[in-house]
Amino acid sequence: MSIAPELAADDAATVLACPLRLPCGAVLSNRIAKAALSEQLSDRHNRATPAIVKLYERWGRSGAGLLLTGNVMVDPRALEEPRNVVLEDERDILTLARWADAAQAHGAACWVQISHPGRQTMRTLSRKPVAPSAVKMKFGRGMYAKPRALTEAEIEEIIARFARTAAISKSAGFAGVQLHAAHGYLISAFLSPLTNRREDGWGGSPEKRRRFMVEILRATRAAVGPSFPIGIKLNSADFQRGGFSEEESLATLAHLEAEGIDLVEISGGSYENTVMMGTGAVRESTRQREAYFHSYAEMARAVTKVPLMLTGGFRSPEGMVDAVASEAVDMVGLGRPMCVQPELPARLLDGTAEPLVLPPKRVGVRELDAILEVFWYTHQLHRMARGREPDLRRGRWRTLIAAQWSVLSDSLRMKFRRERR
Repeated sequence: MSIAPELAADDAATVLACPLRLPCGAVLSNRIAKAALSEQLSDRHNRATPAIVKLYERWGRSGAGLLLTGNVMVDPRALEEPRNVVLEDERDILTLARWADAAQAHGAACWVQISHPGRQTMRTLSRKPVAPSAVKMKFGRGMYAKPRALTEAEIEEIIARFARTAAISKSAGFAGVQLHAAHGYLISAFLSPLTNRREDGWGGSPEKRRRFMVEILRATRAAVGPSFPIGIKLNSADFQRGGFSEEESLATLAHLEAEGIDLVEISGGSYENTVMMGTGAVRESTRQREAYFHSYAEMARAVTKVPLMLTGGFRSPEGMVDAVASEAVDMVGLGRPMCVQPELPARLLDGTAEPLVLPPKRVGVRELDAILEVFWYTHQLHRMARGREPDLRRGRWRTLIAAQWSVLSDSLRMKFRRERR
């Protein structure tokens, strides 16, 4: 559903409040989405908890038309972070149903982001990570073990796991799913010639590198049916020499459209170049335009009619309205802003929102800065999960010390679990 040309570009209440009809027939109530954020609120067995229900109850009142969960993993042996929720069977269906109900009680649609980290899992979580090929991470100073290449049988098993997680999400009452094919995680790694060096049916050409993604999408569609929304998070590029390029990304969009995808969220980068967080190779002209990947979105719109969601860098009502009113994108995604102003969508819709200023959280060491940025915002999520307000005065060093303690304690817990097996 496009924005009528007669609408004024500065009328946020009109432009952003316009419903969006997806190809499957589902309708999102407005053009604002809470983008995926890793909540780190599972229990010690990676099961959903009352804390995550309470957090989404808060975001459910935010006014956003779409809420995307953080990484929900398909395999307990493959975690992105220690407290990821893992969804591989229906043992937690009642808690999952409460999560879905809390998120959607006020009109938002909540979609489960389904993911596998591939090689991007710390060695404290997995000493034998898997990937398309045995290409070691160039980030983290030894934090990540060298992965081994997946066998064909293992690839087929992971495809089935994605579909199973989607089916359980639907049974629990969630309104849709999003496949995470960005940021260097497993699907993204299959797409990139830098990390997929296979010469079999799963690599060696752009078509074969896309096969893993396409097979997951087809299996997921078969598991949930034609009217259940399936989105995907896709890199505009890896921003690494020899990696997934904008040209390949645009070609991938054509395949996604042919497969009946309902919503494509545009992002970019990986752990090795974190442009999705406003760090790494982001041009100053891009920062001034707010949305990190706006130029790519304009190119994408020229080659596809699939609804597009743009996440990363939005800070002002004017920037968000301009992106949607231009029809380059159909939705704006808000991540970190929703950690500090959880009611921001409602303020955007009633015209009371002010531009946000979110200074980078840095101490001058690349690896520490990446950890600090993530943990500072995760701390805000955990406060809301306890029924408290965000704490914008939270200090950098205090956050880093708490982060190191959290990593250490979770590492010891995971080591103990491995030794008991």
